[in-house]
Amino acid sequence: MKNIKILTLVLTVSLMVFNCSNDDDNIKTTTIDFSGTYTQEDQMGRPAVNTVFNASADKDAFNVTIPSAQNAAFQSKFETNLLALSPAYANGGMNALGQDVAAFTGLLATDVLNVSLDGTTTFFDGVAANTLSGRALADDVITVELLLIFGGEDFTENPGLSNDNVDANDKAFFTSFPYLASPH
Repeated sequence: MKNIKILTLVLTVSLMVFNCSNDDDNIKTTTIDFSGTYTQEDQMGRPAVNTVFNASADKDAFNVTIPSAQNAAFQSKFETNLLALSPAYANGGMNALGQDVAAFTGLLATDVLNVSLDGTTTFFDGVAANTLSGRALADDVITVELLLIFGGEDFTENPGLSNDNVDANDKAFFTSFPYLASPH
């Protein structure tokens, strides 16, 4: 038993001596090369907005425009298209968030995903104040967008246009990471 203790001590000391060093001059650092041309291809803070409100000729420009410049560049086009799509905004109508056509298209034209830092994070949970305050996996994003586009002030206008009728995923979400079921 005494020999095993001595062997263990010798091995431990030799490993410490072998691995300890004050020589910091030979440390290799890796530098990442970020030179080159990088382009943003797509953005989708709010799914389907670019698809619905931009003409084909504007889709690529929208995707590469920084969000802070999107409202100025696209809001008036979004407003024209929303008025053509939805009778709910005719004659000064509003959506369930209390937004008229200009306010709503201004919100949509800036394609970002808002996140509530101190409240409910959801695309819509039935409470107007929580709408567009983030997005949970189970949020029915397309139906919410359809409701805001076609549903009017209380979500009752145009019921045939206000729901995508996809009420559940084909596979349930997991309760822990990675949350999403495999695609097969």
